[in-house]
Amino acid sequence: MPVRIVRLGSPRQIGEGLRVGTVRRPPRGVRKSEYAKQNWFDVWLPDIAPSAALIGEDLVGAGDAGWKRFERRYLAELKQPEQSRLLDLLSALSHQTSFSIGCYCADEQRCHRSVLRRALRERGAIVT
Repeated sequence: MPVRIVRLGSPRQIGEGLRVGTVRRPPRGVRKSEYAKQNWFDVWLPDIAPSAALIGEDLVGAGDAGWKRFERRYLAELKQPEQSRLLDLLSALSHQTSFSIGCYCADEQRCHRSVLRRALRERGAIVT
């Protein structure tokens, strides 16, 4: 019963379970009642998304050095007590039930999803 890392808005996979949106902002122009129906997410959890300040710096688009700075800073944010507790919860849930977490980015390698994947594995989560 692992946690899957997905692109929000993509078709759901069989057995994916509850889809959690780990994004700072919900999809634009979509009513709340349509989030799940359109495969965005069932539950919105912006508390483990990168901070607005970090997103505003656009380090992801600044080449390899920018991406490394983004990773370091985002990992530091995830070590804060609230975020750390949420990661512990998600890790524990991965041993009990199937669910997925995700973001909108097309390329997971340059998306906070890849950092979340690593952080969850480090906490003992079962991740596919």
